[in-house]
Amino acid sequence: MNFLESVQMAGKTLLSNKLRSALTMLGIVIGNASVIAMIGIGEGGQKYVSQQLESLGPNVLFVIPGNRETQRISLDLPKTLVLEDAEAIAAQVPTVASVTAELNSRQVITYRNKNTDVNIIGTTPSFLTVRDFEVARGRFFSDVDMKRSNQVIVLGAKLAERLFGNSNPIGQQLRVKNASFQIIGVLTAKGSNLGVDYDDAGLMPVVTVANRIVGRTSPYGLELTYIAASAKNAESVDAAEFQITNLLRLRHKIIGEDDFTINTQKDALQTVGQITGALTIMLAAIAGISLFVGGIGIMNIMLVSVTERTQEIGLRKAIGATEQDILLQFMIEAVIVSAIGGVVGTAVGISGIMLVAALTPLEASLSPVAIAMAVGVSGGIGLFFGVVPARRAAKLDPIVALRSA
Repeated sequence: MNFLESVQMAGKTLLSNKLRSALTMLGIVIGNASVIAMIGIGEGGQKYVSQQLESLGPNVLFVIPGNRETQRISLDLPKTLVLEDAEAIAAQVPTVASVTAELNSRQVITYRNKNTDVNIIGTTPSFLTVRDFEVARGRFFSDVDMKRSNQVIVLGAKLAERLFGNSNPIGQQLRVKNASFQIIGVLTAKGSNLGVDYDDAGLMPVVTVANRIVGRTSPYGLELTYIAASAKNAESVDAAEFQITNLLRLRHKIIGEDDFTINTQKDALQTVGQITGALTIMLAAIAGISLFVGGIGIMNIMLVSVTERTQEIGLRKAIGATEQDILLQFMIEAVIVSAIGGVVGTAVGISGIMLVAALTPLEASLSPVAIAMAVGVSGGIGLFFGVVPARRAAKLDPIVALRSA
C-alpha cells in the first residue's frame, strides 16, 4: 500500500465510527482552544495594561517619597517631597519639558443634598501637559489661581455626570470641608490610571488643597504625594532620571540612601511585561494539560480499535501487508484525529478571543506563532500517543489474530 491509500483507508475507518471519532477529538479540541484562548487573552491583557501605563503621559517620570525599603514596610510614606522640589526640577533639569505636583486627599464633596466621597487632587496648571489630559468644558486653573490660592475646582467626567447629570456644572458651587469651591471646568474622560480614577476626582490648585483642606504638615514646605515630570523625549528619560536624582540628593542633603524613589514608564512596562508574560505562560501550561489528557484519550480509543479490528489486521497481514503498512495506517488515523481536533480547537479558541475582545476592554490578540504551535503540538500528540497502539497492531501475528477473531 502506498501512503495515499493508507490515508484513504484511515479516513474511511474514522468515518465509519463518527461518534467515537468525534468524542476522541473533543479532548484535543478543548486543549487547543484553551491554549490559544489563554495566550490570546494574556497578550491582550498585556497590551491593555501597557496602554494604561502609556496613557499616564508621554515619557513621564514619577518621584515618590521614601525609598523602596520604606515603601515596602510602611503604608504611611514620609513627607520628604515638597512643592519647592518640583519647582527646582522644572527650573534646573534641562532634560525635563514640564513638571507637575500632586497632593491627594480623600474627602466628602457636598452639592445641595448630594454627598459623595471622592479623591481630591491638588496639582499645578502643568498637570494637563504632563499627564496628557484635556478639558472638555470650561477651563483649567491658572498660575493666578495658584498664587491667590483660589477656591476653584475642576471635575473629572464621571464625577460631573454623577453630580449634575446632563446639566452644565460650570459656575456651580461645591462644598468640601465647610469651604465653598467654584467649578471652573470638566476634564475629558480618560479612565483609571494605576488605581487612581481621575474621571471620578476633583482637581484643585495644590496650594488651595494644602491651605484649605489638608493643612501643611511638613516643616520643610508644602508636602506632596508625588512629583510627575515629563522628559523632552524618550531618549531623555534616563538622563532626566539621573539629573533629578542628583538635584534632589543635593537639595535634601543626602549622603547615604535616597529618601525618594523615581519610577519611569519604561520600568513599569518592563515589570508589567514580565508579570503578564509569566501569567500567560502559566495559563497556557495549565491549558496544555488538557492536550495531554486528549492524547491519552486518543491512545485509549486506538487501543480499543486495535482490539476490535484484530481480524482485519490478521487478514491484511495474511495477504501480504507488512508491519510498516499496519503501523502507518494506525499512525495516520491517530494523526488525522488530533490534527482535525487541532484545527477545530483553533477555530473555537479564536472565536473565544474575539468574544472576549467584544465584551471586555481587552484587545483581540491572535498570535500566529501560538496558533501554529498549538496545531503542531496537537498533531505531534496524536503521533506520540498513537505509537503504542500502532506498534501493538503491527506486531500482531496473522495466525493468532485470525484465530482470536
